[in-house]
Amino acid sequence: MRKWLILTLAVLALLGGCATSEQKEEMPKMLNVDFTVQPEKAKLDEPVSFEAKVTYGDEKVTDADEVTFEIWRSQSDKHEKLEAVNGDDGIYKLEKAFSEEGTYYVYAHVTAKRMHTMPKKEFIVGEPSAPEKKGSGQMDHSDHNEEEAKESSHQH
Repeated sequence: MRKWLILTLAVLALLGGCATSEQKEEMPKMLNVDFTVQPEKAKLDEPVSFEAKVTYGDEKVTDADEVTFEIWRSQSDKHEKLEAVNGDDGIYKLEKAFSEEGTYYVYAHVTAKRMHTMPKKEFIVGEPSAPEKKGSGQMDHSDHNEEEAKESSHQH
């Protein structure tokens, strides 16, 4: 009887070790977006560059499902969503000039590796306008495709 107990404990220990090893291999990596806006204070009609460097763990993501920039002026309901150009090196870019002064905001919507992230930046064109109220901008995403949200995990 004692032999069976020892044998059973040895088998359980081996099985437990195998499961731990498999779990380590399956640890998901994080979708990271290094998002920059240059310049952060632009002049009227001067091009503003938006750049999203997308990585999954240490790997450059050259085949993201979606990289778009959603841009709006503070206190405005009008949001413009523009597709970024894929530089094939994990860096997605867009340039845009603005003809109206004010404080602007931009979300970089990035979907890749079954994950979605959307970092937000603020920039100014000419003279700043009144900033958005606290929590504003978040409600603008209530109309996003619910199926897309279910298929992707979100990190904000």
